Amino acid sequence: MRLIVITGTTATGKTELGIEVARLLNGEVISADSMMVYRYMDIGTAKPSPEEMKGVPHHLIDIVEPSRDFSVKEFIQLADRKIEEVTGRGKVPVVVGGTWLYIQALLYGLTDAPPSDWNLRKRLYQQEPQVLYSRLQEVDSLYAQKIHPNDLKRIVRALEVYELTGKPFSYFQQKHRFSQKRYDFVGFVLERNRDELMDRIEKRVEKMFEKGLVEEVKRLMDMGYEKSLTAKQAIGYKEIIPYIRGKITLEEAKKQVIKNTKDFAKRQLRTFRSKFSGRENWHFIDAGNYTKSAVLDTIIKKYRPEEQNEHTG
Repeated sequence: MRLIVITGTTATGKTELGIEVARLLNGEVISADSMMVYRYMDIGTAKPSPEEMKGVPHHLIDIVEPSRDFSVKEFIQLADRKIEEVTGRGKVPVVVGGTWLYIQALLYGLTDAPPSDWNLRKRLYQQEPQVLYSRLQEVDSLYAQKIHPNDLKRIVRALEVYELTGKPFSYFQQKHRFSQKRYDFVGFVLERNRDELMDRIEKRVEKMFEKGLVEEVKRLMDMGYEKSLTAKQAIGYKEIIPYIRGKITLEEAKKQVIKNTKDFAKRQLRTFRSKFSGRENWHFIDAGNYTKSAVLDTIIKKYRPEEQNEHTG
């Protein structure tokens, strides 16, 4: 059975659309979001509530503690298992999420770069991002050009690989090529016009604060997760901690969350276009130019060309 993959930048409407697609096709959602895997981080990661899930089973959400790093390899192993279970039930696996690394690895496999060395990784994370990025430019300028100077997670991974092997991360990527598909799938990248997307991000962040984002961060801190790598990286969490500590105002924290989310969305957009544009099985949809019904109809037809739009009537 073919997979459906729905991805795109933050605030494009992936989660809601994925649920509707799963309902129409008797499917189950497999999350491909690197932050939704963590427990207790609900508001800041925009996890769908039980009501929003509308009875559609969701997998790979709330599966690890915020103190633990969750690797791409672990994601693939768990996602493979869930896909097998879902298809075994005669249902359609609908992979939904904005973490392109998860999606690329699931669909095309991983490089043969070495596994993570947690002691080395922790040592790297203790250094300033600017220092790390400068180091990456020295040892792997090709990969450094592809990522943002603030993309700490990828910078650390690339430096980790170099430290462990003496070879640049780009060497392993070029060696792999990501040309062999692990699954038969049809993929959709949701896009929206820039102004609309930025407006949606602002409204989404406002809603998160109204729903209790500050209180959620306080709970995580009280539970001892403030120092964890996850909390220090997650947008919507790392900006709130200085406010709780009395170092900045609430308005300053909110502006920082909005800015960082917008910057993240821009990086996501560049990545999706560079990784998936023009590739077989991938379709880009401007979700802002069509009704939800029309978008759903497009997805159903691409997945099952023989089917007509009666599904979305």
